[in-house]
Amino acid sequence: MSANASTFRLGLVQMRSGRAVAPNLAAAETMIREAAAAGADLVVTPENTALMELERKRVLANTAPEDASPATALFASLASELGIWLHLGASPVQVGDGKVANRSLLFAPGGAIAARYDKIHMFDVDLPGGESYRESKTYCAGEKAVLARLPWGGYGLTICYDLRFPALYRALAKAGASFIAVPSAFTRQTGEAHWKVLLRARAIETGCFVFAAAQGGRHEVGRDTYGHSMVVSPWGEVIAEAGADPCVILADIDPARVAEARARVPSLQHDKPFEVTQAEGAEAGAGTTAAAK
Repeated sequence: MSANASTFRLGLVQMRSGRAVAPNLAAAETMIREAAAAGADLVVTPENTALMELERKRVLANTAPEDASPATALFASLASELGIWLHLGASPVQVGDGKVANRSLLFAPGGAIAARYDKIHMFDVDLPGGESYRESKTYCAGEKAVLARLPWGGYGLTICYDLRFPALYRALAKAGASFIAVPSAFTRQTGEAHWKVLLRARAIETGCFVFAAAQGGRHEVGRDTYGHSMVVSPWGEVIAEAGADPCVILADIDPARVAEARARVPSLQHDKPFEVTQAEGAEAGAGTTAAAK
């Protein structure tokens, strides 16, 4: 573990999950152990860690309630054995009445669940080339943002498509987050266009470290994900980045950099209430303007 108690070592696990839970968990365990052996104090896995599946019936057939999930049992055991904070980025759990949540679980070093977060924003999109997703057909959306407490500071939990909704990240930062996790399974198409710029923007806007463990490559289900797991500093610098293949990346995190970035540009203190008004008159046309109250 990190020699300096004020800093810590982060490990991000990049995966290429398939349609069977057991091999996915075995792959995750191997890389979690690798990260811990390299000194990681906190290890994060991606969205779809235990299952990459698009068909609702197969999702239901391969999931269980949280307390009966093999992923929950494995991650609790690993956190306890390895003495690390372990973040199961996201996996499906049954929540009753045939509903499934896309849930993140954060485990403390003793193995207890320290926080849980259900993905709020559902990925319902039609992309160019015929690529289409309807996450809301399988998953029920969460309703609450979640801030956990690590020994080094506040830790905000988000998942994948949440990344496109900056108000969530600003709210977490204002609530005390110094670090925000974005475990993801970005499509290759959207990832190539937007992944890095969105991660850097969320870090810059909030003055937080952003930890983004990702899925990468061609999956058994036929989906292509972008990979490029990434660690971004509060100033927007990319300090660690993976390629497309399964791997572990490490970064040493100094929480003092959060205060440094926010002192340089204290935008979190400068919010102003405003309203959007419709411009009037022929010269103004049909545009809109934001008028501060």
